[in-house]
Parts: sequence; C-alpha cells; structure tokens
Amino acid sequence: MEKKNIDWANLGFGYVQTDYRFVSNFKDGAWDDGILTEDANVVINECAGVLQYAQTVFEGMKAYTTQDGRIVTFRPDLNAERMAQSAARLEMPVFPQDKFIEAVIKVVKANEAYVPPYGSGATLYVRPYMFGSNPVIGVKPADEYQFRILTTPVGPYFKGGVKPLTIRVCDFDRAAPNGTGHIKAGLNYAMSLHAIVDAHKQGYDENMYLDAATRTYVEETGGANFLFVTRDGKVVTPKSNSILPSITRRSLIQVAQEYLGLEAEEREIPLEEVKDMAECGLCGTAAVISPVGKIVDHGKEICLPSGMTEMGPITKKLYETLTGIQMGSIKAPEGWVVEVK
Repeated sequence: MEKKNIDWANLGFGYVQTDYRFVSNFKDGAWDDGILTEDANVVINECAGVLQYAQTVFEGMKAYTTQDGRIVTFRPDLNAERMAQSAARLEMPVFPQDKFIEAVIKVVKANEAYVPPYGSGATLYVRPYMFGSNPVIGVKPADEYQFRILTTPVGPYFKGGVKPLTIRVCDFDRAAPNGTGHIKAGLNYAMSLHAIVDAHKQGYDENMYLDAATRTYVEETGGANFLFVTRDGKVVTPKSNSILPSITRRSLIQVAQEYLGLEAEEREIPLEEVKDMAECGLCGTAAVISPVGKIVDHGKEICLPSGMTEMGPITKKLYETLTGIQMGSIKAPEGWVVEVK
C-alpha cells in the first residue's frame, strides 16, 4: 500500500487523524461485533457516564515497520490483559481479550498507509479506550459502553536526541494506597495534570511521586515507571500496589536478565536510597526510556553519575536492545512481536 504524503521526519508527538477507527458497543449485557468506521466523532448524551463520573479506561501501544518491512505490534496481549483489569476495577464490562487483539490488528491494517517507514524514527500510536455511554445521573456504573481504537502517526518522543531530564520530588500524591493507581483510568491522569503543569512552571520536566501512606518510597511519575541502575550494575524498579504495571518496564526487566545478563529485581525503593543510584530512567510506551540526570528534593539536588548529557551506559544498552527487538534487528522472545497480516 502506498504511504500517505506525510513528512515523517518532522512529525511531532500529537494527533493526526487517520482514515479508520474501530468501534464496538456494549448494550443489553453483550458486546456487538464492532465495525471499522471513517467517522472520527463520538456522539453521546450530555448525561453520559463518562462525562458525569469519569468512567473511562484506555491503553497506549504502537505499531512499527520493522527492518525487513513487516508491520508489527508489541505485546498486545499484555495491553488486552491490563485493559481488562482496568475495566473490572471501574465496574465496566471487560472487552474480550482475543477480540481486543483482533481489533488492534484490524485497525492497524486498515490504516497501513499511516504506519511510518522503517528508519524514520516515527511510529503509529494505537489508543484503545472504553467509556460509559448512556445517561447516568445517580452515582452508579453505566449500563452501556463504547470501546474504540484510534490511531495516529507520531514522531520520535525526543526531537533532536535524548536529553536527560530534571525532575522534582512532588508534594502531591498520585494515588491512594488502595485506590486506582494500578489501573489505566482517565481519572488518574486528570489528577496528575495540575502537578505536571506546576512542575513545568518551576522548571522541572517531571514529578517523582512518593507513596501516599508514608511518603518515603519512590512510586512513579504521572505517566511512566521508574527504572534505576545501582552502582554495582543491578537494574531495580519500584514495587507498589499503586503503580501502573508498565508493559515497557516488565519487558526491560526481562531484557536486562535474558539479553544483557544483568541482575534485575522489583522491590520497594526508599527515597533515601536514590542518592546512591548510578542511573535513572522513566520507562513507558512513548519514549521507551527517558533518562533522568537530576532529581531535586525540596532544594536538595541529587545528581546522577550518568550526568546531564546522555543516557547512562546500562540504560542505553537496555534502550537499544528493546528497540532492536521491536524493530526486528534483534530476535524477540516468543509472542512479543505480533505481525499485522
């Protein structure tokens, strides 16, 4: 298929409307078969559950063109599983996981002309989401829901190369100990907006949230998990019931162990321990790993030995290995890369 006339090299990380999206509706206790549609508009009642009580969950994933020209997605089974967990937590009907993967493949294939070519640095971002669609005025779950998947081509997260971030220890709490921090719900991201805007005003790139119960352990940022490298070369990520189970983080842990032969573990990380770390990164779908060079704790600067000019050596190896797997230059573990046929 002939590609769209897009300046792939200069794409930003924003929304570009593509030709097709997938839509399925839940009504009378069952999901319909769903369709591909060219209509990008969502029409719902003014009293819809999503508008009144924020009953919505979503996922984020990408489709890539590999080195040998195939179009693939990365671990969509884990996105399907996580969305099922998110929906169940908000008393929403679970969209069948096999149908989720089928729909992702269907919508990517339909928008094949928007999948950027290999080597452009760009990808096709895929956003599955679900929301309560019927009128709800009492505080209760909706009775009807809509599941949709939109796609948009996006440029590389880092324009002009990777630059280590400066982040601050945040006074706001991201999630309650027994709340919804472990699911990908829209309300979690709405809660983080004020904190990130405030951080930017203060000259910081991101926030480091601590656990809400004791405010002594590292949790995550508003949209990414933390990954640390100790001075003796061990990869460590925070463990908490209120952290989103990042697919990228879980993949990086496996890459560290199986491809790089590194020791890796998930455990509680006290803020006090951060000053002794050698490297730090934020991991997620958008950038894979965003390196962190400096962490500011209420005026006290923690400068990572990896510095403010480039990724630390182990972080860089993790990044290059995982992106190599995604782009087809490194053999992937079984089931990680799913071809769009």
